[in-house]
Amino acid sequence: QVQLVESGGGLVQAGGSLRLSCAASGRTFSSYAMGWFRQAPGKEREFVAFISRRVGSTYYADSLKGRFTISSDNAKNTIYLQMNNLKPEDTAVYYCAVGPRLGYDIVDVTAYDYWGQGTQVTVSS
Repeated sequence: QVQLVESGGGLVQAGGSLRLSCAASGRTFSSYAMGWFRQAPGKEREFVAFISRRVGSTYYADSLKGRFTISSDNAKNTIYLQMNNLKPEDTAVYYCAVGPRLGYDIVDVTAYDYWGQGTQVTVSS
């Protein structure tokens, strides 16, 4: 079993920055891949970013490239999401998750196991 706890969300003005953290505990997961997703009110959960913690490769939703950066500190069992130049449309609950399962698309929300409880990000205009 893996437990994930997100933190770092909050209220920020448009153009500002936030750094989200996702701390993992439980089973050793140094080789796990992980992703960040977000869900805005009334919308489906959507893919944000992915990192292969074993090899360090990353992948982003096209619309977020250049503003968001995913990273990992394996010694701390923590991944991060640095979000810059935030926009009101970035307002959402942000979740981290372990996955995807082998053979699944990394943007597929159903392919991920072990989700955190989420952290709210609100961007004011």
